Amino acid sequence: MQQLHPDDAVWRNARLATMDPDNHSPYGLLSDVALIVRGDTILALIPESDVPPDHRHQIDLQGRLVTPGLIDCHTHLVFGGNRAAEWEQRLNGVSYQSLSAQGGGINATVTATRSSDPETLLTLAQQRLHRLMSEGVTTLEIKSGYGLNAEAEEKMLRVAQRLGQQNPVEISATLLAAHAVPAEFRHDADAYIKLVCEHIMPTLWRQGLFEAVDVFCESVGFTPTQTEQVFQAATALGIPVKGHVEQLSNLGGAALVSRYQGLSADHIEYLDDAGVNAMAQSGTVAVLLPGAFYFLQERQRPPVDPLRKRGVPIAVATDYNPGTSPFASLHLAMNMACVQFGLTPEEAWAGVTRHAARALGRAHTHGQLKAGFTADFVIWDAQNPVEMIYEPGRNPLYQRVFRGKVT
Repeated sequence: MQQLHPDDAVWRNARLATMDPDNHSPYGLLSDVALIVRGDTILALIPESDVPPDHRHQIDLQGRLVTPGLIDCHTHLVFGGNRAAEWEQRLNGVSYQSLSAQGGGINATVTATRSSDPETLLTLAQQRLHRLMSEGVTTLEIKSGYGLNAEAEEKMLRVAQRLGQQNPVEISATLLAAHAVPAEFRHDADAYIKLVCEHIMPTLWRQGLFEAVDVFCESVGFTPTQTEQVFQAATALGIPVKGHVEQLSNLGGAALVSRYQGLSADHIEYLDDAGVNAMAQSGTVAVLLPGAFYFLQERQRPPVDPLRKRGVPIAVATDYNPGTSPFASLHLAMNMACVQFGLTPEEAWAGVTRHAARALGRAHTHGQLKAGFTADFVIWDAQNPVEMIYEPGRNPLYQRVFRGKVT
């Protein structure tokens, strides 16, 4: 029997959806098991009958459901302005590529973000973050990429850092300076990539402002050659990489990410068999972003069945951003992943817990209810995990626990 300290918190009388792949029941469900938390870490899962009846710190959850804290592994949460007018243009028939070529798209948000002061960016991002946290998100990634120069990229990353300091949530910051070619480099994308590699990335890395590097490898972004230049520079500095790839076309970006042992390849609607095989060999996570697929009215679905067959871990994220996925709801993203892409509800849950953790380099500390893992979990007024997917407009969250404390 696990020896308990008097201050250990015993969460009992609950159904635990552990999301532990070693537990072969659906969702890793356990009943009649207590969750023991010591400080900010899960100490053990023990039979209810082994809990000393006189232990002073017991929390009776009255049969509620407990899951790991949700992880949103792909967001663009910090930005200025909005692109509602652009969305209206798209609905009137103007393509995303055309808008981008005319200075709209990402560069429209770049203009708004550069002109916004840090406090304004923080206030706006805080509102978005609150919506995600209220659905049970305890860890999320925030990308830069709407600054596209050293000063504005640093501003975005410092806002992301402050969000983590001021809220009970863990922030994983990603440098996405190679998101688009800024207007001042429109005729010389190679020169901008050189600036990213030689100045922006190493400078902000030395300041400890991010933990991974991302590139938008696409016809409206950067070529595979330019992407590889960024990956080479990142690798030389010991920085993990990931990529926005195969969203609008197949440029072989996922295979390129995999060649550099990338954490994740995201979007991947146009991923081919060679890309799937490369990801399977490297362990790179496939991050599905159904919000953008829906919002852009795309028709090319990601190859979910080949990914399954090759054992590629599949994550699901909101891709919250102003241009292509303005949805601060991970529950909705899970629903969309099931309805549009054919994931099972259990796969969607794995996609926002253990696989999302892996996409952020946290596979051994986050995303499961398991001894030794961080004590981030959510208590729901629900019987089954499918309920949060089935009815995304209803939020049965009862309590959110971050690092062992109710928030």
